[in-house]
Amino acid sequence: MEPTPRQEGNATTFKCEGCGGTLSYTPGTQHLACPYCAHNCAITASEDEVSELDFEEHLQHAAEEAGLEEHLTVTCDGCGARNDLQPNVTAGSCPFCGSPLVAQHVSEKRFQPRSLLPFKTPLDEAKALFKKWIASRWFAPRAFHRDVRPDKLDGVYCPFWTYDAETRTRYRGERGDYYYVTQSYKVMVDGKEQTRTRRERRTRWSHAAGNVKNLFDDILVRASRGLPETLAANLGPWDLHQLCAYQPEFLSGFKVESYSIGLEDGFADAKAQMEPVIRQTIRQAIGGDEQRIQNTSTGYKEITFKHILLPVWISAYRYKGKTYRFLVNANTGQIQGERPYSWIKITLLCVAIAAAAAALLLYVYQ
Repeated sequence: MEPTPRQEGNATTFKCEGCGGTLSYTPGTQHLACPYCAHNCAITASEDEVSELDFEEHLQHAAEEAGLEEHLTVTCDGCGARNDLQPNVTAGSCPFCGSPLVAQHVSEKRFQPRSLLPFKTPLDEAKALFKKWIASRWFAPRAFHRDVRPDKLDGVYCPFWTYDAETRTRYRGERGDYYYVTQSYKVMVDGKEQTRTRRERRTRWSHAAGNVKNLFDDILVRASRGLPETLAANLGPWDLHQLCAYQPEFLSGFKVESYSIGLEDGFADAKAQMEPVIRQTIRQAIGGDEQRIQNTSTGYKEITFKHILLPVWISAYRYKGKTYRFLVNANTGQIQGERPYSWIKITLLCVAIAAAAAALLLYVYQ
């Protein structure tokens, strides 16, 4: 039996036919489950395809395409994340930094996600990974091991953009080719001057100019500031080939973060990711042993994008006024985390190593 949807505010929830409770998506499956009576409902696969959207067209008609919707959302004062709260919930805590949240209704035009990666890593597995990670942080303070709770994990769908583009770059530079010359030099041997020779490497530089072409597919850009940039980058790779069409069933029981980095600003980040690849292509085109790139001009064509949601298990905890995070890529199981350091433990280790080294030296020279 298919789950029965019901609209609560701006969110779609699904009613359990057995007890009337709210169904939640079970990671790694194709069904919703009731946490109260264990009733299951299958999720019918969507017939929609994951498709790219035209970048320039959507920039020109962003207001009409995005649609005006009333959202129960709040921007976290602690980290800047924008959270959509669950129906009938007007307060809570930010999953990214733990700061308290109080929701307010806002009307805004924004793109709706059209594809996502469903949660694949179950909560119990994510908790086990968190517990193992905590135990391995040997140089963390005692309070860290005592107070951090491995069972405190929030499932959050985080917003991202992907971009495809064809680039054509004109460049000017120089090509360096190595050649060798024989040089004479004098040395003193037994008080007498002698002449010797050696080969020295030189570089012959010549002008280089031309055009290169690059094709980029699914350049991934975070669309929010909830995840720190370094953690978000290291949380990948994501298997974007598993993206499926957006269905509200996959969101049931999870939090959803709204994007705060817009489509155009996201493409600026994508350009920054493309730049090293373009420069490497130019170096290959110039050839030789060394290359100097003096000037480039890049044009971007056939730009398309997707607004997607990616699944993350998140725990945020505070220690001495600073927020630390533990993340699990709920698609691949990849983990990333931050932790405080105990300088007392580190100092004691250094003292122990120094004492062991001193004892070893004393033994050797006795």
